[in-house]
Amino acid sequence: MSSILPFRSRAQNRMGEATTLRTLNTSVVDIIGIPNADDLFWFVARNVVGRLNFSDCVIYAANEDQTQLSQVAAWGDKNPFGRSILNPLVIPFGEGITGRVAQTRKAIIVDDLLEAQNYIRDTQPARSEICVPLIYRGRVMGVIDSEDPETKAFSAADLEVLSTVAAITSAKLELLGELERSRQQYHDLVLAHTRLNAEVLARKALEAELFEARQREVTGRLTGQFAHEFNNLLTVISGNLELMQLVGLPPESLEYLREAQSAAVRGAKLIRYMLIFAQQTRLQPEATDLKGLVDDFLFENKCNRNIDVRLTHRDDLWRVLIDRKGLYECLQNLVLNAQEAMAEGGTLEIATENISHNVTDGSFLATELRAGRYVRLSIKDSGAGIPDRLLSRIFDPFYTTKAVGLGIGLGLSMVLGFIRKSGGAIAVTSEVNQGSSFHLYVPALADGILASIDTNQ
Repeated sequence: MSSILPFRSRAQNRMGEATTLRTLNTSVVDIIGIPNADDLFWFVARNVVGRLNFSDCVIYAANEDQTQLSQVAAWGDKNPFGRSILNPLVIPFGEGITGRVAQTRKAIIVDDLLEAQNYIRDTQPARSEICVPLIYRGRVMGVIDSEDPETKAFSAADLEVLSTVAAITSAKLELLGELERSRQQYHDLVLAHTRLNAEVLARKALEAELFEARQREVTGRLTGQFAHEFNNLLTVISGNLELMQLVGLPPESLEYLREAQSAAVRGAKLIRYMLIFAQQTRLQPEATDLKGLVDDFLFENKCNRNIDVRLTHRDDLWRVLIDRKGLYECLQNLVLNAQEAMAEGGTLEIATENISHNVTDGSFLATELRAGRYVRLSIKDSGAGIPDRLLSRIFDPFYTTKAVGLGIGLGLSMVLGFIRKSGGAIAVTSEVNQGSSFHLYVPALADGILASIDTNQ
């Protein structure tokens, strides 16, 4: 049997109406600063309901599906475990007094629980109970429940007080919900802004890459056309120089002839560089022992005496498929640049090692590199280094920092064009006054077959 009694509550009889109002007002001020729902539930159970002289208090929270309640806070002799609940009770909506309040959304007072058919008996059975729902935005967020060992322990005034506590708690839950939604909206906004920035940066990077590719294509095409035309002229010049040598010239003219022939040889080499850069030359790859190629190069090309050469090879170095002459010229260019960077002397390190490249590797690569096996040829000097503002331009065709007449800016362009056409890549790191490192990634033979691109495409 349940009813709402029309007389003053024991809480008001003991505390007085003014004290009850003062407790509620103080609680409202304290509740404002509570940062989360968990702290709110425990504060209300202990510091609000407890201070209002209710014999105990249990607060239940509803799940998102509005199907069951779970104990989240408690106060009283039956809950002596501090801020924790051992084996928290879970009650389905509609079951027991508490579940019924959650389902009907109506507060209730039960004068004698022994006469209530839907009372869920506890280890220490109570005789009367008061229960009010927590509701905001049309949803049941939980219930506040209190029991008493005596019958008819709760009155209409108790119901009014506990309903006021429930309203205050629900209002705070609504504020916490709004705060959480605001935080989530801000987080989503920041995330969306971050994604938008990433997309903009990715698009700019793609546009820059596309522009660079088109620029390389146009420059390569023009360079190739120029190289072919220049080769035709050089062929005529070289042929006439050979005829002059066969016809015979006065001794005083032979020196001029040799200078002209030397210039023709340099011109032919320049044409080869230009065609390699333009990727219009046909390479002749062959199975190569990179260690042997490097050793032969150092034997045939002596470095300056004030440069200390250090050579490091892996004993089990993989064989590569490469145009030997082209790689030899790449090595020649890189070593020459290293020596020029160490005008006052220094250390030149040449090393070879096996590398298994993954798709996530290669942040310093000048070109993309497929995943696979490579032999890395590294040339490192201790020279002047390359400033950051110039590092991105070192592979540009005809770009050089040398004085007029000392370089045409095709050496590194040729190296890049050759290694790219061979299916490899270049990585460069440099620091001013600390030196530079050039790493050539040369595709390795896999069981006698090159797992890379066709170098004659």
